[in-house]
Amino acid sequence: MNTHRLAPLSIQPVTSDVFAVRGANGLHVGYLKRIGTVWKFKAVGYTASGQPEPGGGPLTDGHNTILEQPDAAVLSERLCPR
Repeated sequence: MNTHRLAPLSIQPVTSDVFAVRGANGLHVGYLKRIGTVWKFKAVGYTASGQPEPGGGPLTDGHNTILEQPDAAVLSERLCPR
């Protein structure tokens, strides 16, 4: 999958330390989690039967990308380059 087709990414709060990350098509592609003082992207994919695959999915290469703060535009730029 061309990752640029997922841009722009959006983030929705789940808790104060976790945001769900979705592609422009609505596909859930991961989480942005606060770990200590940084935010890390945690990729998620799904099997054919719908079971989650931590670290998988279309943005697996971006797993553990670090951000200073939750920012969908910055995350899109880093994970979905054109």
